[in-house]
Amino acid sequence: MKIVVLAGGISTERDVSFSSGSKIYYALKARGHDAILLDVYLGLETEKPVTEQLFYEPVDWAKDIRAISESHPDLSRLKEQRRDGGRSMFGPNVLSLCEMADIVFLGLHGANGEDGRIQAAFDLMGIRYTGTGYLSSALAMDKGLSKQLFQEAGIPTPAGFTLKNGQQTVPSSVPYPCMVKTICGGSSVGAYRVNSPEALPDALNEAYAFGEDVVVEQFITGREFSVGVIDGKALPVIEIAPLQGFYDYKNKYQPGSTIETCPAELSGELTARLQSYAEQVFTVLKLTSYARIDFMMDTSDQSFYCLEANTLPGMTPTSLLPQEAAAIGMSFEDLCEKLIEVSLARYQEM
Repeated sequence: MKIVVLAGGISTERDVSFSSGSKIYYALKARGHDAILLDVYLGLETEKPVTEQLFYEPVDWAKDIRAISESHPDLSRLKEQRRDGGRSMFGPNVLSLCEMADIVFLGLHGANGEDGRIQAAFDLMGIRYTGTGYLSSALAMDKGLSKQLFQEAGIPTPAGFTLKNGQQTVPSSVPYPCMVKTICGGSSVGAYRVNSPEALPDALNEAYAFGEDVVVEQFITGREFSVGVIDGKALPVIEIAPLQGFYDYKNKYQPGSTIETCPAELSGELTARLQSYAEQVFTVLKLTSYARIDFMMDTSDQSFYCLEANTLPGMTPTSLLPQEAAAIGMSFEDLCEKLIEVSLARYQEM
C-alpha cells in the first residue's frame, strides 16, 4: 500500500512524534509498503511536481530523525521555517500526498494530532487514517471532560475539578499532594505535582502557559499501569515504575529512567478488573481502532483510578503499547499491520 506516515507538528510532543513516526516508517518499509514520512507542519518543499512517483523513490525519509531530548522542544522558531508563515497546520504538499495514499498512519501526539482537528479535516476530504475519529479524539484529549464521562459511567478516577481561563481561586478542600495538569496536554508536559498550598499558584501559572484550562486532581500514591486496547479488546497490563519522581516527560522517553514490567505482576482478579476498566473507557469515549488507557492503583486498598486515554499512543523504542503487544507474541511490524487493519475496518463499516 501507499502510506503516508504523518509526524511532527507544533505540539510539545513534536520530538516524541518523530521518534514514533520513524519507527513506524521503517516497520512499514520492511513489510514492503511504499511509505513516506512527512512532518505535518513543515511538509515537503520542492520545485518538482508532486506525484505518486514519490512513494516509489529510493529515499530514506527518516534518516535525519534524532533521539528524543530530555525536555520538550522549543517551538518558538518553527514558523520561521515555513515560507508561507505557517498560517495552516498543513505544510506544503502534505494534503496532496495524503490524498494519494491508501491510508495515512498517524504518528502524531498531543495538540493538533490527538485532539480531533486533523481527523475532522481528513474526514471532510475523504482521506483514510489510522486511529479513532475526530469526536472521540476530542473527548479523550480533554482531561476535564473525559473525567466527567468516567464519573458518570462509574469508572473510578481521581477526584478533581477544572479551572478555566487563568482562574487562581481554588476550594479550600484541595488535598495535598495534588496534581495540576494542562487540560489538553500529553506526555506529562504541563503536569506538576504540588505538595503544599504555597506551591499551587506557581504550578497553575506553569500549566496555564500550555493552554487556558487546567485540571486539579488528587494525587494517588501507589503503582502505575497502562492497558492498550485494540478493536475493543484489552492487551496485557504493563506496570510503569520510574526510578525517580513520577512518570514525567524525561522518565517516559529517556532509556533506563523507568522499569516497565509486562505482563504486570498482579493477581488474575486485579488484572481482569483493570482490563475491564480499560475496555469500558474505550466504549465510554466512543473510541475505535486502538488506544492506551493509563491507571494508578492505590496500594493501601488496591483501588484503581483511571487517569486518561491516549488515542494515538507512543510508538517509540520505549513506548508501552509495543511492549504490551510483544507480550502476546506480536512483533512491532505485526502491530503496525494490525493497527492499519483495524483502522481500515472502520471505513468498511461506514
